[in-house]
Amino acid sequence: MLRGVLGKAFRLAGYTIQYGCIAHCAFEYVGGVVMCSGPSMEPTIQNSDIVFAENLSRHFYGIQRGDIVIAKSPSDPKSNICKRVIGLEGDKILSTSPSDVFKSRSYVPTGHVWLEGDNLQNSTDSRYYGPIPYGLIRGRIFFKKC
Repeated sequence: MLRGVLGKAFRLAGYTIQYGCIAHCAFEYVGGVVMCSGPSMEPTIQNSDIVFAENLSRHFYGIQRGDIVIAKSPSDPKSNICKRVIGLEGDKILSTSPSDVFKSRSYVPTGHVWLEGDNLQNSTDSRYYGPIPYGLIRGRIFFKKC
């Protein structure tokens, strides 16, 4: 009897681990649901909007200028940011400083992208921390729930 109970417990643990691995791979490599917070992408994406992100583009270098992406924050790796791709590697960017007084030219080095929020007055983005490594991109938003 004890052998039967232990057998069932181990099978249940095995199935749990298998399905957990499948779910992890699906969310890591295919995509998932993300809730965006903060005002930096307004009016395109409002605070607490739910979006769907696919992760395949980042693996195949399919990120294009104008895409909205989810990326790890360069200043806080525990949090994600939602920004628009303004420049790809090799691009020269003419951007305004956060105070809108000075315009500066920046160069996007190999393996990096330039990200900015649509709400430039209220966005912490590449104008603050410079171009970010391509490896920080987690996925590309392809659908926003209305």
